[in-house]
Formats: sequence, C-alpha cells, structure tokens
Amino acid sequence: MDGLFSRYRNMSALLALLAGQLLLLAWQIKSDGDTRLIRVWAVTAVTPIVRGLEVVRVGTGGLAQRWFMAGTLETDNARLRHRTAELDIRNQLLAEQLQQAGRAQALLEFRSQLSSRSLPATILGNAPGVQSGVFFIDRGSPDGVKRGMAVVTGDGIAGQVVAVYPSASLIMLATSQGFAASVTSQKHRTHGLLKGDGSSCHVEGIRNEQALDEGEWFYTSGDDRIFPRGLRVGAVRSVRNGADGKEVEVRPAALDGDVSEVLILLDAVHGQIPDLATPSQPDVQVLPPPPEDTHESAAAAAAAASPAPAGGSSATPQTDADRMKERYKRIVEGQNIQIGVTPYRAPDFNRQPAAAPSGAGAATAVQPPGVQALPGTPPTGSAPAGKAAPSAPKAEPKRTTSAQEQR
Repeated sequence: MDGLFSRYRNMSALLALLAGQLLLLAWQIKSDGDTRLIRVWAVTAVTPIVRGLEVVRVGTGGLAQRWFMAGTLETDNARLRHRTAELDIRNQLLAEQLQQAGRAQALLEFRSQLSSRSLPATILGNAPGVQSGVFFIDRGSPDGVKRGMAVVTGDGIAGQVVAVYPSASLIMLATSQGFAASVTSQKHRTHGLLKGDGSSCHVEGIRNEQALDEGEWFYTSGDDRIFPRGLRVGAVRSVRNGADGKEVEVRPAALDGDVSEVLILLDAVHGQIPDLATPSQPDVQVLPPPPEDTHESAAAAAAAASPAPAGGSSATPQTDADRMKERYKRIVEGQNIQIGVTPYRAPDFNRQPAAAPSGAGAATAVQPPGVQALPGTPPTGSAPAGKAAPSAPKAEPKRTTSAQEQR
C-alpha cells in the first residue's frame, strides 16, 4: 500500500486538490431553488442508499409482523373453533331437550285421553346379549309392571313387556321377530295378525278375496288379550295377492321416529275403532229467508180472526195444499162419489170442480198452481160441446087393466 501511494503521490495530490476545488465550487454555487449544489449532490448520492435501507426495513418489519400476527390469528382461530364446537353441542342438547319435552307433553296428553291406567317409562338402551329390538326401561316389578303388558306411545302401539326385574324391565318392539298382535283394518274391518320381521311388520291371515286398500289404517282388535281394542297400529304400505293370502306390509306409526318415552298399560280397557272421517263439504252460500209480505200477513191475520162459517166448513183456503184439497173435494162431490163405500168408483180428477155453493163463507173454485186440466174436458154435469144434453126419460103412464082383459 505504501509503495502504491509513493508511486502515485503526485496523481493522488492532484486528485485531492481537484476534489477540494469541486467541493468549494459546489458550496458556492446555488441552484434555482436557492439550494447549494453540494447539498443537491449529497441528497442525490444518499437517496438510493436510504431507499434501499427503507425497503429492507419495511420488508423485515412486515415479515416479522406477519409472523407474529399469524401466531395470534392461529390462536384466535383455535379459540373460535373450540367455542363453535361448544355452541353446537349446546344447541344439539337444547334441541334434544326441546324434542323430549314435546314428546313428553304429547305423551301426557295421550295418557289423559286413555281409558286404561298407564305408567310412563323411559327407554334406557339396548339390552346386551339378546336379539335386536329389545330395550331396557326404567320401570320394574315394584311399579306394577308384569310380563305381557302392552307398551304404547301417542302414535300407537310400540311393543310388549317380555321380562320384568326389580329395577328395570325388557320390552320388545313391534318390529322385532316374535312379536304378534291381532289387528283389524279401519275401512273394511278386515282382521289379521300383525307380526314383526326385524325391520318392519306384515299382516298375515288375510285371504286374497278380502278387501284391503293401500294406505288403510290398522287398529288393534283386542282378540290377542294383550292390546286393548282401538289402538292405532299403522298404515298399509303395500298389499298384493300371494299364494297363501294377501302379503301386507305395515310400518308401526309409533316407531317412525326416535322412541325414548313410552306408556305401559297396567289395566287395559277396550275402546272403539274410529270410523272414517267424512270429507268436508265445500262452503255453500245460503241466503237468509225473505221478509214477510205485509199484504199476505194482513190477509192471513184477517182470515184467522174471522169466525168459521156454519156447517163446520172453513173459510177460503189460505195455502196451496188447502186449495188443492178443496178442489179435489168438489170434483168428487160433483161426480156423486162416496169415498169408502163399496162398490168403489174412482173419480175423474181431470174434470172441472163443481161450482161452489152461493152464500156467505162459500169457497170459490181455484185452480191449483202447476196443475192444468186436459183440453176438451167438459165440466161436471155438462154435455160435450156440439151435443145436446140427454133428456131424462119420460115416465110411462100407468095402464089400467079392465076385467075383460083380465078374462
């Protein structure tokens, strides 16, 4: 290094002198904005360095900030996920409690309508080591539960008690194999035997010629001495003719959803199978009765106030039936026919009635509405048109027989 400076000493001194002069000139010269040239040079030389340092600082600071924020966001996300899971579990529990309360309320209402004495019970769970469809309930022999008692819900029959213990009991659902109940259809009163097949139920003992519709409801008939008559069972899902009778599939309505509360019938009482509901009639507008006519009311009041004429005959008939009766009576009287006297001769009601007798209280002949006499029918007692009435035969004079004629 010393050799280099000693070798270029004159050149180095000249360059140093030139640099000093330039700095002095830059110090003395000013730009348009009254800024010295040396300041302009200094700012121009330092700005790229400062810009690069700022880029490095911002990038490093942003990376550190993002790194710290990522950790914070991850913590917040984990906390929110945990909180959401807790809220979901709570909502499910509340929904289950609400459904359970609704089922309990419906079961209490159904229990209040039952004529049989019943005992509410809760299903605890599946019975281990036995066939499917058998469950434990929280009622036992101290509660009065006995083997063979019917188990129902608000929707219909659910099963039957198969075993009783001091603290619990076993019930077999209606869809279990080995279950049986005597049933009858609601519409056609077709009897059969309901049996479980593991997942659903089918009805046996129905002949092919017996009537049964798809969708028709089955009710318990009470013939099995287990389920009282009149409890709902389920609707017919499918029905078809088979080799040994109809093949009928039924899904018990009580087992369509989740069953957790049931009723055990302690003292079963038979009921009635309800009849089919008649379809509702469409709304029909019916007008109010018309107002009374003042003239007819006054005439009726006057006729009612007037005394009956002598001879027991009433005044002028006030109704169409009375007028028609009076007309037929005069027709019969005009033909000299006595009703009830043998030999009986039927009157001709196509003739005109006889003229009403004169005098006070006599009824006038009135043609009833809607009745028209046949054309060309002469009135009673008159001859047909164009012909003279036949005269009465003259009486023959009595012939006297003389004694000579007698001889």
